[in-house]
Amino acid sequence: MRAYELNGANGLASVSLTERPEPTALRGQILIEMKAWSLNYRDLLIINDNYNGLRPKGALALSDGVGEVIAVGSDVTRFKVGDRVSPTFSSTWIAGPMTAADPPKFRGALVDGVLAERIACDEQHAVRVPDYLSDAQAATLPCAALTAFNALFGPRPLVSGETVLTLGTGGVSSFAIQLAAKAGARVISTSSSDTKLEEARKLGATDLINYRTHPEWQQEVLRLTHGRGVDHVVEVGGGGTIERSVASVAIGGQVHMIGALSTGTLSPRTLVPWKTLRGIMVGSRADHEAMNRMMAYHQIRPVIGKVFAFDDALGAYGCLEEAAHTGKIVIER
Repeated sequence: MRAYELNGANGLASVSLTERPEPTALRGQILIEMKAWSLNYRDLLIINDNYNGLRPKGALALSDGVGEVIAVGSDVTRFKVGDRVSPTFSSTWIAGPMTAADPPKFRGALVDGVLAERIACDEQHAVRVPDYLSDAQAATLPCAALTAFNALFGPRPLVSGETVLTLGTGGVSSFAIQLAAKAGARVISTSSSDTKLEEARKLGATDLINYRTHPEWQQEVLRLTHGRGVDHVVEVGGGGTIERSVASVAIGGQVHMIGALSTGTLSPRTLVPWKTLRGIMVGSRADHEAMNRMMAYHQIRPVIGKVFAFDDALGAYGCLEEAAHTGKIVIER
């Protein structure tokens, strides 16, 4: 069986196509014939030695994919042969708050990911795929979509009529725009490209800010909200944008900290006036199932930037590294 393994953290040289023994469905497991996969910025961090010092040793690459159940082990009750499923991002986190034991078991780093022709998966760590989505579309959900969903509908969920600020048009931000718009929010989106901003408008953004035209874009956010600020910021920029994000959020609002794409500093004093900085780590299986229900109800379709063949997985990594796309980079068989 063909599979892509991660060895070390030396850029694209860390990702290699190899042969593995055929997996089998043991007790409580399902065997999945994989059909499509998608990449996340996290995958670049892992191979470029920017993921908390982690250097993989033979783990399967990528956390996101979709396939068809082709066999079930004994005692399996949640799935049957023929079901379309996605393994969950976490191989341990079922529901409730995340524990310290969960992050090391996130797929595609210390433990096997999904970039193989077939994988065996515990039935408790997979979800059904919404019927209306293609394999390529469904493959984009486990990390980016779930992260956006957790940001907006976590402990203090978005309420219709509130305002959401999204940064850029990558996978998480694109999903956040769609989810927030369907929930009845006003969405303000930023980008350095007017072309990408028009794509954001098509997804549901109501106000657009080009941060090259408005380098102090937090001032434009405050102008658009008549000085109040937004209720939620989906913060994917890290240190390079966090201070502007905090300045953009209203009293009582939340900045959902997702990425760490740049460095910088943040004074605790900026959070004193009742603003919340909340870290996001994707979500549980229960969160994933709740997100799937919302997506199916609103018929939300993921944005796919480019599709690569399984044999050209390294091309997909390279495309993600160029950061010239809108939406998700997908690998498909």
